[in-house]
Amino acid sequence: MRSNVPMSRAVVATLVLAGIVFGSGCSWFRKTDDLYAQSPEMRPLEVPPDLDLPRTDAAVNVPSAAARDAVASGQASGGFTVPSAREEAFAKVGEALATVEGLTVTTRAEALGVYDVSYEGSNFLVRVAGTEAGSYISAVDPRGLPATGDAPKKLIDALRQSLGAR
Repeated sequence: MRSNVPMSRAVVATLVLAGIVFGSGCSWFRKTDDLYAQSPEMRPLEVPPDLDLPRTDAAVNVPSAAARDAVASGQASGGFTVPSAREEAFAKVGEALATVEGLTVTTRAEALGVYDVSYEGSNFLVRVAGTEAGSYISAVDPRGLPATGDAPKKLIDALRQSLGAR
C-alpha cells in the first residue's frame, strides 16, 4: 500500500499545480485595456457633446426687420452732438432729464454713459458717447439699437432743445 501513497501525492500535486497554472493563465488571454482600470491621469478626456464646439448662435446679432425698417424710415430717435467732453455732457444730460415732466430715471451709469429712463410708457436708454467732435447723445434700446417709437424721439428732441444743439 505504500506504493499508492507516493502516487496519490504526485496526482494531488499535479492537480494543484494544474489548477494554479490554469487559474492564473486565464488572465493571459484576457484583454486588460479596460478604460476604468487605467489611472485617472491616463484616461482620455470626455467632453459632453454640447461643449465640444463653440457656440455660434449669437455670433452675429442681426437687428429685427421692424428695427431696420424704423431706422430706414426715420422713425428711430436720431441722436445729436454737443461740443463738450463726455463727462460734462453726461452731467448736462442728467440736469436736462430732471426737468422733463413725466420722465423717471431708473438708473444711471456714468462709467457706461447711460441713463435708464421710463418716459410715456416706454423704457429705453439715453446714451452719451464721446466722439472727436464732442459727445453724441442718443436713445437706444437695451440691445444697443436706436430706440424706436414716439417717446424716444420726443425725448431726444426735448434734450436737443434743452442743451442748445442743432
